[in-house]
Amino acid sequence: MAGSYQDLDPVTFEVLKNAYVNIVDQMAEQIFRTCYSFVIYSRDFSSALCDANGDTIMQGSGDIAAHVGTLHYTAKAVINAFKDDIHPGDVFVVNDVYQGGTHFNDTRIVRPMFYKDELLGFAQANGHWADVGGAVPGSFNVNALDHMAEGLRITPTRVWSKGRCLDDVCNLIASNTRAPADIIGDMQAQAEAAKVAEQEICRLVEKYGLDVIKTSFGAVQDYVETLTRQRIDALPDGVWETEDYIDVDPGAGEGLVPIRVRMTIDGDTVHYDLSKSHPKSIRSFLNACFGGSFAAIVAGTKMQFPEIPLNSGFYRVVTVDLGPEGSVVNAAWPTPVAGFCSGPFEKIMNSIFELWAEVMPERAMACTFNLDYLLIGGRDGREAGHKYFMWYDWMVGGWGARNGRDGWAATGPVFGVQLGTQPFEGQERLAPVLTTCHELRVDSGGPGESRGGMGVEKGVILTNVDRTVVSYCCDRERSITWGLWGGLPSIPHGVWVNQGRENEKYLGSLFSNEPLQSGDLVSRPSAGGGGLGDPLERDPQLVCEDVADGYVSIARAALDYGVVVKEVDADLAEYRVDHEATLAKRAFIRANRLKWLQVDPEEIAAKYRAGELDMLDLIRTYGVIVNWGSGELLRKTTEQFRAMLLRRAAPYWGKRRSPGEDATVSLKVA
Repeated sequence: MAGSYQDLDPVTFEVLKNAYVNIVDQMAEQIFRTCYSFVIYSRDFSSALCDANGDTIMQGSGDIAAHVGTLHYTAKAVINAFKDDIHPGDVFVVNDVYQGGTHFNDTRIVRPMFYKDELLGFAQANGHWADVGGAVPGSFNVNALDHMAEGLRITPTRVWSKGRCLDDVCNLIASNTRAPADIIGDMQAQAEAAKVAEQEICRLVEKYGLDVIKTSFGAVQDYVETLTRQRIDALPDGVWETEDYIDVDPGAGEGLVPIRVRMTIDGDTVHYDLSKSHPKSIRSFLNACFGGSFAAIVAGTKMQFPEIPLNSGFYRVVTVDLGPEGSVVNAAWPTPVAGFCSGPFEKIMNSIFELWAEVMPERAMACTFNLDYLLIGGRDGREAGHKYFMWYDWMVGGWGARNGRDGWAATGPVFGVQLGTQPFEGQERLAPVLTTCHELRVDSGGPGESRGGMGVEKGVILTNVDRTVVSYCCDRERSITWGLWGGLPSIPHGVWVNQGRENEKYLGSLFSNEPLQSGDLVSRPSAGGGGLGDPLERDPQLVCEDVADGYVSIARAALDYGVVVKEVDADLAEYRVDHEATLAKRAFIRANRLKWLQVDPEEIAAKYRAGELDMLDLIRTYGVIVNWGSGELLRKTTEQFRAMLLRRAAPYWGKRRSPGEDATVSLKVA
């Protein structure tokens, strides 16, 4: 029985609506306190309640954005696979990306919720398993040509039958991973979380009656739909479009890979068209199936309306056209997609932020840093028998500058804001690594009238390892975190091994199975957020304070902001602005910055190789992208990057935009 929220008295409806959020949060607490793997303990998990059709009743208050919009697909996959063969006490597992999942590590435990013998719906607990097999530790294989090289694909599979655990099936799954004990433990933790949800729903049935609870399942979805339509209907109709980029298709030579997003607001609906994105999947794992791309659409849009709860009612208002199967945003079997989170997902979300900045400029935010995963796996020499270890690390970084406010520093990625910063003590206990630094990265915030948030620098030394390799899943080494409305980019992502030593090696932002030895130093930065507004319009005193705080160097204050800062007493963090020199510096930059974007890029690359220009000179002043290890010019990438600066930055230089004002250059096309 489905029903409108108007069919219930307002008090009962409000109590039940919030009760469902609370139940999902209870599931999260159960997983957090009983999981086995450090990855899930660091909150890489999400949960949901679904009705008997598989539609989402409610998400929790702290779910990962990448999982949003996909859990109903998983419930429907179980329904389609087992139909009437679903019984009280059953539990199913599924991670199939081709049936609405995200990537194979995100493994969903689905438990049908029964009251007596009547199926009410499904409770679902999703967790990122640290390893699901495949060719590399952590199952993030950059070089995978198909999903078989990524890990175990689990189509909907029964793992508990009428309350009895099917140990043979569970062991079969766990034995195809590098951490079988963790997998069994996490599977049990997720199953128990789903059981908590069923118990709580049954308790509500006993209190309010079966008909009221079944009616409320549909009512909360109708409520979200109505509320969302009201918010959309109050906005202007129109069509807007933009594009962002993945760094490279390794099978097609250098050059940025476009992700194109077209947004249409028509009355009380919003529609996204991604069909003009790169038409083929790329020769790497930075592809997304429909579930991952849809999740990015939902998460990016939902962030514009934080007050609206999230369930399938939202999906009735927000529709998507991903175009034909086989593209980078709509990958088909057997395309590898483990890196979707660092590839299309992150680019789609930031594109949506830019599009909505045209509709609601008061909420504008520039590009945020790119999610990264560093995975080091091998044998732990600290223990007898050299037990297998996996060190699975992700970074905090900077969010984009906002309209009138600087961006947040050292914050979780938009992929999953609630991802915990993993405690170093726990990492060092579980793996043979020693953290050498974790600090804010100076000059990482994209310059702008509002400055982007700060990224961080992290380094680790391997202490006692054997047969160990490192893999890295990231992007924005070339399509660097961009600014908005005249703001400038941040810094590139990329990993160094033994930086500053004689045997230093630059590995970049996308690689797998690079060998490591005891004593090797692995270091990387996370980008900051892009700047918003012309950096020459930033208050010089704010720039001076940024220098005092260690956010901006004296050199980049002059080069990026045109502010000449003099040191008074570094120990006391006392600095002052030379106002006369600042006026002259800003006038010089205004007169030349468009010309600098026309300089022969090979000339600039040669100066970088000779040490006459640094990385930020190339990115922010000349718009030139090179291989940051060798200095080799990436000519096609540079052309695309300069075109991006000429579209996102140059037209706004010398101008200001306030909430409600028209853009100098609009993304509106109709």
